[in-house]
Amino acid sequence: MLLANAFAMESPQVRTDAIEVTEFPHLAQRHHVMGVPKTVVNGVGGVDGAVPEGTFLDAVLAAAAAQGS
Repeated sequence: MLLANAFAMESPQVRTDAIEVTEFPHLAQRHHVMGVPKTVVNGVGGVDGAVPEGTFLDAVLAAAAAQGS
């Protein structure tokens, strides 16, 4: 979450929201959350666990490309 927030602080095109999966089980099920942290990008892609910045950036760019952004 910290890395996602850092991206959001650097770009107005990035927005972050954090949820507690025990309070929103339908979201956990929809996004196949099996552990935390789980970062979902544009509802289509995601990153499981804490990853290096480069890996996170690659996932964000891949999700954006998948949606034609």
